[in-house]
Amino acid sequence: MSLPSINVTTLAQLSGSQEWRLALAHDCAAHLVIWITRGQGRILLNGTRRGVGTHNAIFIPPKTLFSMELGRQSMGLVAVIPDGTQVRLPNDPRQLRIRDGSAISELNALFDAAGRESTSALPLAQDALDAHIALMSVWLRRQITLPEHLPLKMNAAARLSAAFGQRITEFHHTGQSMADHASALNVTPTHLTRACKAATGRTAADLLTERVLYAARVALVETDAPMQDVARHLGFGSAAYFTRFIQQHTAQTPSALRAAAQA
Repeated sequence: MSLPSINVTTLAQLSGSQEWRLALAHDCAAHLVIWITRGQGRILLNGTRRGVGTHNAIFIPPKTLFSMELGRQSMGLVAVIPDGTQVRLPNDPRQLRIRDGSAISELNALFDAAGRESTSALPLAQDALDAHIALMSVWLRRQITLPEHLPLKMNAAARLSAAFGQRITEFHHTGQSMADHASALNVTPTHLTRACKAATGRTAADLLTERVLYAARVALVETDAPMQDVARHLGFGSAAYFTRFIQQHTAQTPSALRAAAQA
């Protein structure tokens, strides 16, 4: 089976100008290389929440829980690289604050060239795009080796929060409660909640709710699946319970969300 093509886009296009697509905790099936070109905000990544700003390069592997809250004037570029690609990429999520002018110019040039090829009708455009993304990966892996970009040691709360995030990405559709996840991680629900709150500013229940809500909204706006099928797929006991969940967190019914997206 062939892989999807590599895509280079903007943060606004990635989110479809729908704030929830970035603001809710979620994960992607592809590798993401995000380059913030203007503005600032906050990012949840690898179990912690921290500031993000201009000339931050962010690498997010598949099945990594993350969210971004950026100011209205913020802008960024994104390379979406399908999992299973031949391009060599880092193994772990990273946020790099780039201060060297030549490194900034180099990544800007790589994104510009990749962006042109992604919209080009020229022969071998995909081959050229693959080559530019391979060079982008080299840039990223070189930056990671620099002393100023060595990862900070994670404290116990951050490690537990990251482990919980990994479980959420794998099991959010099973209907497991926060207490179920805590039990699987061999901690009490209270301890898990405190750790997540300390590391991310969100409780464990908040993170789980956001991931389920994200999956629900994607299913509602991108598919025509009946409500009861969406509810069952996400581990809800009934379509009525699913409807109450959506109304509680969006102030709209599932049908209204779907209709608004179609309109």
